[in-house]
Amino acid sequence: MSSTALTEATLRDKIIADPDVILADADLMRALIAANEKSLGENVIDLRGIAIARLESRLERLEDTHRSVIAAAYDNLAGTNQVHRAVLKLLEPSSFDAFLKLLEQEVADILRVDCIRLVLESMQNPADPAISRLGQVLSVAEPGFAETYAAAGRSGAARAVTLRQIQPSDGRLYGDKADFIRSEAVLKLDLGPGRLPGLLVLGSEDPHRFAPTQGGDLLTFLGGAFERVMRRWLS
Repeated sequence: MSSTALTEATLRDKIIADPDVILADADLMRALIAANEKSLGENVIDLRGIAIARLESRLERLEDTHRSVIAAAYDNLAGTNQVHRAVLKLLEPSSFDAFLKLLEQEVADILRVDCIRLVLESMQNPADPAISRLGQVLSVAEPGFAETYAAAGRSGAARAVTLRQIQPSDGRLYGDKADFIRSEAVLKLDLGPGRLPGLLVLGSEDPHRFAPTQGGDLLTFLGGAFERVMRRWLS
């Protein structure tokens, strides 16, 4: 008996002893089905083979969906952790100056954005030295600016959170970073009775970081937490 025959006999015995080895191998099963269809000839339709091919296609789609759902769940969990860490960090400072510095640096790093801007509406002159001393992170604007900027020309009241691509035409909000910002999240701030509204703006150089098709639930939570922290400082 030749060595080839011995090898084929050994392989045959292994397959008979453990057929799951063949059944669990998708590529091998496809090759066997293709060989079977070829042996039937062109005039014979193998309905079983067609059914198996359709089932394989459905399985592949289900696996793709499964992977997408898992990836989205991980992204959502990572985003939740980021926002929670940012909120906890906002509670740490003991002075408003330290609060603004932390907002511009550590909180921006946690949220993975390139800059953060806090806009407060006021009747005060924006060129007041007391305001400029607080750094670029804080901007003072005329009454009505927050609603106008958040709405960006759309009719009706602006949403609590607006996500969009943008290319700033001037440096009023972003200063020397205006040439690089390509997307932003605009969070409207209700600072309490008797106070003018404000904005918390997150800017990114990545044009896909913020887009209208993305969900804003986590940023809505961030905005609500930030409002409460700001009311404490303003009081």
